Amino acid sequence: MTVPVWLVATLLAASLQVWRTALQQRLRRQLSPNGAGFVRYAFGAPWSVGAVLLMSATGTTLRTPTVGFFVTAGVGGIAQILGTNCLIRAFALRDFTIGTAYSKTEALQAALLSAFVLHEGLSWPGWVGIMVSLFGVLVLAVRGDLRAVQKAFGAAGDLAMIAGIGAGAGFAVTGVCLKRASQSLGEGQPIVRALMTLAAMNTIQLVINGLWLLVANPREFAAIRASLRMSAFVGLLSVMGSAGWAIANTLQKVAIVRTVGQVDLVLAFLVGRFAFHEPRRRSEYAGSALVVLGVVLILLP
Repeated sequence: MTVPVWLVATLLAASLQVWRTALQQRLRRQLSPNGAGFVRYAFGAPWSVGAVLLMSATGTTLRTPTVGFFVTAGVGGIAQILGTNCLIRAFALRDFTIGTAYSKTEALQAALLSAFVLHEGLSWPGWVGIMVSLFGVLVLAVRGDLRAVQKAFGAAGDLAMIAGIGAGAGFAVTGVCLKRASQSLGEGQPIVRALMTLAAMNTIQLVINGLWLLVANPREFAAIRASLRMSAFVGLLSVMGSAGWAIANTLQKVAIVRTVGQVDLVLAFLVGRFAFHEPRRRSEYAGSALVVLGVVLILLP
């Protein structure tokens, strides 16, 4: 049986995201949140732009982008920056658990948004799968502490909840914009369209975030230079993961990609358990099983 390209791209993107997040957590000891985010674009954008230039040099047919393409890619890029900032804000307002739990509504928000904007409907098992996976992700996000789930719901209405859901909304908008911008490039090769969209989005993010740092905290550039090797590696992992998301979103419905992509928490759980021998609660195993069950349901025809 042939494994779909979009599924391989999604699983690769989720795996790279786990790796990149772990390194970026270390990087944040040396940089501000905005600085840690900036290195993703500063060291990632050249790779994505370089890939497009290489394709052009080797004779790959590239469709000329329209103004609408750049506007849509720009909206997606800004949404990702805002989503990241909302997530960091949620952590500051409450704690990591609450912020992560509410941000994981991304898959559900992406399903609703893509149904409205892209007319990507789902079967009823697909909607059930999203809800099952969402609950499993919530359990994993709170590390199996079911009292923390109650705490998350008890936070309903406060600023941390709003920021967390805002983060999920930002990431959902990014996924939908990636798909819409890629579609505007016509019926060319999906991977080519995905990489062109990613290059445009990363470049816009680089300019916006770079100007913001230049105005708000110019000394941050010296700290970035001091952590050059790790910053460059984080940027490389980031652009490789983003390429995976872009390719998957181009080939498959956004809601399905985002739901399958939630296996990143399962991967992190497995790495912690078997590589670092971290103790796990039974509820965490149950949460992992729910995520996998949700993925299976959403993949049903």
